[in-house]
This record gives sequence, C-alpha cells and structure tokens, in this order.
Amino acid sequence: MAAPKAEVGSAEWWLERLYKELAERREYADVMRCYYSGDHPLSRLTEKAREGFQRLLRQSRSNYVGLVVDATAERIQVDGVRIGGEEVGDEEAWRIWQANNLDADADLITTEAVKCSRSFMLVAPNPSDVSTPIVTGEDMTQAIVAYVPGGRRSRAAGLKAWEDDWTGELMATVYLPDGIYKFTAPKPRRGVVGDPKWRAREVKGEDWPAPNPLGVVPLIEIPNRPDLLGNAMSEIEDVLDIQDRINKTLIDRMMAQEFAAFRQRWMTGYEVPTDESGQPIEPFKAAVDRLWVIEDENVQIGEFQATDISPYLRAVEADVKDMAARTRTPSQYLLGAMVNISGDALKAAESGLVSKVRQRQRPFGEAIEEVVRLYLKAAGDDRDLSAIEVIWHNPEFRTEGELVDALLKMSTLGVPHEALWERWGASQTEIAQWRQQRAEAADRIVAGDVASLYGVKPDVTEAADGDSG
Repeated sequence: MAAPKAEVGSAEWWLERLYKELAERREYADVMRCYYSGDHPLSRLTEKAREGFQRLLRQSRSNYVGLVVDATAERIQVDGVRIGGEEVGDEEAWRIWQANNLDADADLITTEAVKCSRSFMLVAPNPSDVSTPIVTGEDMTQAIVAYVPGGRRSRAAGLKAWEDDWTGELMATVYLPDGIYKFTAPKPRRGVVGDPKWRAREVKGEDWPAPNPLGVVPLIEIPNRPDLLGNAMSEIEDVLDIQDRINKTLIDRMMAQEFAAFRQRWMTGYEVPTDESGQPIEPFKAAVDRLWVIEDENVQIGEFQATDISPYLRAVEADVKDMAARTRTPSQYLLGAMVNISGDALKAAESGLVSKVRQRQRPFGEAIEEVVRLYLKAAGDDRDLSAIEVIWHNPEFRTEGELVDALLKMSTLGVPHEALWERWGASQTEIAQWRQQRAEAADRIVAGDVASLYGVKPDVTEAADGDSG
C-alpha cells in the first residue's frame, strides 16, 4: 500500500519537492566544477585510437574556462554596507559581517555563484551571543529556495540537505516562515533507486519543529546571470563547446607532434635482420643515430615531409579569441599577449569585463542586502532597514597616479572625504580610523584657537580625548 501523499505546503511536501529539484541541480554543478578545475571530458576519438593515445588525451586539456571564472570573481569584492542616508558603511553591520568571517567567505560565495550559477547564505540567531547572529555561506548542491508562485522575491520555503560525515546518514532542514523542520534518512545503498525514507530528526533541548524567530525563510539565494523566470546561469555554460573545440585541436596537434612533426624516413630494398626467435631487430635508432651507413647499393632511403603545426596553433588562438569575445574577458588574460600596450589601450581592453562585473554585482547586491537586513533584525536592530546598499570595491584597475588625480578633481567639486576614501579603496575599518583621526585633529585645532584667544597654553591631551561633537 502506497504511503499517503503529504499535504501541499507542509514541511514533508516541501522536503520531497525541493530534494528532487536539488538532485537535478547537482548534476549541473558537477559539470561546471569539472570544467572549472580542468577535469574536462576527453576528446572524442575512435575506440582503437583512444586506447593508444590515452596519455596524449590527458595532456591535451587546457583550462581556459577556469580563467574566465577567476577573472570575473576576483573583481567582485564587498567593502562594506551602507544603511539609509549614511555617508559611510555601517559599523554594526560590518562588525557582524566580520565576526562571521565573511571577509574571506564572501569571495568563496561569489566565486561559487559565478562558477556554478548560484550560491546561498543562511542567517540564524546565535543562542550564545544574541548581538552577533550566525551567517554562513551554503553550496548550491546542498541548498535550494522556492519562491511564492508568480514572483521571484517572496521566499516560500528553503531546504538544506547534506550527508553526515560521522553517521553516514542524510540530513535535511526545511525552512518555513512558521518554523524550522529537521529530518534524517538512511543513505540509500549504491545502485538503489528511490526516495529517501525521511523521518523527524529530534535535537536534544529543541522543539520539533523549532521556532523561526525571523518569521521569514532565512536562506537567501545569490544568483549569477538571473532571468525573469528565476533561472540562473554559470559564467561558462555557453562557452563549454569552445573549450571542447580547443581541447580537440590540441590533441590533434599533439598527435602531429608525436608522429609527424619531425621528418620520418623510409627505406626500400633492405632486409631487416631478426634475432634467434625470428623477431625483427631495429637496425637504427632514428632519434639518436645521426648517420646511417648501409653497404648494400640497392637500398634506397628517403624521408617524408614534416607536418606544419602552425595551423593548429592558429586554430586554438582563434577559438580563444571567440571565448574572450563571448565572455568579455580581456585577451591578455587568456592569451598572455601584452606587448608595448598603452594605458588607454589596456583600459579599453578591460572595459567589457568591468561592465560585466558591475552587472553581476547588482543581483548579488540585492541578495546580500537581504542577508544584512535579516541578521540585523536577528540582532535586535530596530532601525529602518528598508534602504540598504552594498559598497563594492571598484572593479576597474587604475594606476595610483590616475586614481589620485581623479580624486583630487572630485574633491574640488565638494565630494565628501569619506566618499573619496571609498573610491581610493580603503576598507571600512580604515575609514573609521581616519574619521576619528580627523575629528581629533579638529579638536586640537579648536582647543589651540581658544587657548591663544585667552593667552592660555592648551592641554592638547585633554582636548584630543574630549567629545568631537
């Protein structure tokens, strides 16, 4: 007798639905990760040739798509979070960000999104320190979010599923606005097909279901190249064919190098000597012997023309240029060719990549803003958090001279110092220190002016420690 179906919208219903969808996404993520790490599928050859050229096949893979991901991800860096009309990043939001090691983990989160199409962040209250909620990055092979039908903003449910390394069992947590439901199931045996047999997972000292104090799904999706239907795309998905084409050209070139790049000799009228068992003995070592001496005047020797491998090299270069154009990756990243190039030419070459990075930052920024909003709410922050802005590091590389000149010109227009410091690339910690030093310097100046007015020597230490307001 079949088990009764779970009620639509229940935790069990969401678990079954989202776990199946998560399994499908894992296949996609595995392909993207293999390409990113250089573990590309071997080029297609006939079965007979494939066995003989296995070594060459493995050497023929050149990982250009990995460079495409790295060139994009390395320029996506969070420098701070601004709330409301603040001039600089919010100190409390940044404190919680740093307390969760997101200075480093944010790079992992964005890189995974660029590589595999999406990643996730999970917010949870901290029972040991209410003022510092727990924020973690989650992999797309372990996390998934479902949205309310007809929209892409209101999260209806979230799931995190993984295999416990200690027990070998499957673990799953369903996040709903009204509660957090935890499940476990035995790991299916290899080759066994079927849905896991989930059961409630009880945690000592915790209710089932556990309450959700945030009142919303605390799992947030970080999508790369999203569309209006809620799909996301890896940065390299549409150039995998080009990478395969490059690998095929490389194996053809290596085969030519192995057998036809050097002149091969032929011989007629020569009787090949044999050993005692009748096996032929190679009379010459073609790669070693410089001079062949044959006394028989009837023997004729000639050589085949060597294969020109330059067409293979040009074919690879053309494919790499196609990949660079499609992904807007500067050619010097992929080809390594940068000779006597001017600053203006270099800036023009990178303009496409800079524009692409800024485009990727917008959906990333919206997701990160929601994360900040949730963890500030979990920390008990009662401010108006409707207006939050991520401060991104400038993705455009400039020389120090160019940057200083631009900042000096901006200062003449009345741009605040804090904004100039952000453009310079200073961290939020540095900006806070510089603001404090500026305030202390202003206090000393004011104290000196007052003292000179009354002919009294100022106490600089007391003035520096005073209230800057």
